[in-house]
Amino acid sequence: MKGLKEKWALVTGASRGIGKEIATALSTLGCNLILHSRTVEHTKTLAESLSCNGVHTVSLAADLSEPVQVTNLLLEIENAVPRIDILYNNAAIMPPYHEDIWNIPAEEFRQSFETNVISQIRICNALIPSMIERRWGRVINLVSGIDKQPQLAPYAISKAAFQKFTHDLAPLLENSGVAINALDPGWLKTDMGSQEAPNPVDSVIPGALVPALLPHSVSGREFKAQDYVGMSIEQALQHAERRM
Repeated sequence: MKGLKEKWALVTGASRGIGKEIATALSTLGCNLILHSRTVEHTKTLAESLSCNGVHTVSLAADLSEPVQVTNLLLEIENAVPRIDILYNNAAIMPPYHEDIWNIPAEEFRQSFETNVISQIRICNALIPSMIERRWGRVINLVSGIDKQPQLAPYAISKAAFQKFTHDLAPLLENSGVAINALDPGWLKTDMGSQEAPNPVDSVIPGALVPALLPHSVSGREFKAQDYVGMSIEQALQHAERRM
């Protein structure tokens, strides 16, 4: 699609699952990609396959639970590409399910917030100002529909916090050319979602692309990828516009 051709997108957690699906779909629209994962080896094969779509790819690695590695990642991004136009904050960790909700280790909350919230906010804070200067940018922060499951509290609460950050930042970006939105991918068959999930991982497309393709005036919203299953990209955009 012409609107994303030759743009640069950063997809965190791109080596598998949702991130891999998003990166692959963006490449078919002509979007160049920074593929983030914990090790460069994890995205090597993906980068090679996406290059066949005629786009540039860069693989970078960082453990987002480690603040120093996040700092280094941001420096590497600055040195590797001319700009970031589109940001998909997809990477996340999910601690195990706890039947004993009263004794969930505090460390699991700390790790979840470091990876799922703090690191992602740092990435936003580093990249959004230059988007504002260029008057074009799309930020898509992945959140979760998990509700009333305290057994997954570290993950669910961290995602709720990130959704709040997204919602509260949006008014400050009004008329800037930059949109920030949340994306709930749904419960998917991934390593994190498990094979018990009702939806295949590829069902995240085309819904995950919608907030990147809509005008910048559409900001501060939550998109649900499962609302667009079975549609073409054009149909998904029309469906989204009718619901505005």
